[in-house]
Amino acid sequence: MRPTNFGELTYVPVRVFPERPAVIQGDVTLTYAALDARMRRVAALLRGLDVRPGSRVAVLFPNEWPFIEVCFGSMRAGAVPVPLNIRLGYETLRYCVEHSDAEVLVASGTLRETALRLAADVGALRALVVTGEAPPGALSYERLLDAASPRGEAAPVAPDDVCMQPYTSGSTGRPKGVLLTHGGQFWNADMVGRIMMLDETDRALVAVPLYHKNAMASAVKPLLMRGGALVILPGFDPGDVIRAIARYRCTYMTGVPAMFRLVLNQKRLLSEHDTSSLRWAACGSAMVPPDLLEEFQETFPAGISEGYGLTEGGPVVLENPRFGPRKIGSAGLPLPGCEVRVVAGDGREAGVGEAGELWVRNPGLARGYYKAPELTAQKFDAEGWLHTGDLARRDADGYYYILGRIDDMINVGGENVYPKEVEDLLLLHPAVREAYVVAVPHAVKGEAPVAFVVLREGRGATPEELKQFCLARGPAYAHPREVFVIDAAPLSGTGKVDRAVLRARARELVGVLKGGA
Repeated sequence: MRPTNFGELTYVPVRVFPERPAVIQGDVTLTYAALDARMRRVAALLRGLDVRPGSRVAVLFPNEWPFIEVCFGSMRAGAVPVPLNIRLGYETLRYCVEHSDAEVLVASGTLRETALRLAADVGALRALVVTGEAPPGALSYERLLDAASPRGEAAPVAPDDVCMQPYTSGSTGRPKGVLLTHGGQFWNADMVGRIMMLDETDRALVAVPLYHKNAMASAVKPLLMRGGALVILPGFDPGDVIRAIARYRCTYMTGVPAMFRLVLNQKRLLSEHDTSSLRWAACGSAMVPPDLLEEFQETFPAGISEGYGLTEGGPVVLENPRFGPRKIGSAGLPLPGCEVRVVAGDGREAGVGEAGELWVRNPGLARGYYKAPELTAQKFDAEGWLHTGDLARRDADGYYYILGRIDDMINVGGENVYPKEVEDLLLLHPAVREAYVVAVPHAVKGEAPVAFVVLREGRGATPEELKQFCLARGPAYAHPREVFVIDAAPLSGTGKVDRAVLRARARELVGVLKGGA
């Protein structure tokens, strides 16, 4: 019988091929049998610390392989892991630990100073467990693990019980604890694995943060369920990515457009290493420019599947099929079992090509936000729909296109301007390699778009030329009032373009636009 505890996601692989590699990092290789035994020991370790089903366990790790066993071993104990974004400032990190009601903090020895500070500042933490040499006030992870039994059974849970509580990035306020369920995560990981056609022969390269949904939902969970191997890098470095593909014969990777662009820029390394094993890549969190798709497929060759998801939404909601029609710029089709609507501002169903808010309903939806009933009621309606806050449209074939956040929409004198559509227009210019559009205040219109562009090597274009290019091809109210040429876009800790930095930079450069244009 299939287990209900998502901590047993390796239930089938460990029985069918226990000696196949499950996790690889550097010179460390864990087979499925070894990983299963270690996750059982983690569960026993936590029970020995009096961690009860439903208790929160904070997990503070960079991209290190023990993160995997701690996260899923916690679930086996019936506990709820709280993976922490190590790039957050200390006060925000402390807020997440306090707000989650975590009783135990398991941390990497590389982050021991932060972990000790959290243990001292957060009164609810009963125990601090640290890998490597444990400082005073902390317990040794390795010693506790060695003393724990690998024979314990997974704690019984119901499909709707919470299995994980990640915190959102907090771009619109303080981070929110998202309540993901055991049954929901089984469904989503299974569907992603099916859509991607992943199997035991796949090796997924993970260079994005393990605590982020990009890695967990698109690689870690579906690969471990289907018997593939995870090749973990300590962080993203384009040269290390290329070398790892060649060394470990990786077949699949996940990332964001900026990461793929940096890899493609390494022409010399690509010519020196055999990367022909890579046959598939998943890209989320941002739109993939058409030229990037073409260059990627020419270089490896491998297809890129654009998709869309959000932590509380499944996480994965939309995906382009691995084989069959894929539409450039589209986030793809809903996963089987996932319902999607585009709702116009007046509450009606938006027509084909019309923009509106994306609503989602599927078995993987979060139960809501931890200790935030009002926000939960605001985002999750009585009929089970999640109001994502993302703008989208669909075409006549049912493919969906993400236009950005509702908050990113620019109201220019009563006309709605979607940054992505202006960016797409700029990308048609032969000199433009990347384009990012944000809003600035306008004395007459209220607000108006400005653009930041990265030009192709050896190609030139003036800001005025790019403004006129947009005016000639799109509505006048949507053209960027200013265009700034930059060397590279600022990136967030998860590799996405940091639009908050661009918005601040635009206001710094422009102030308030004047005139009626």
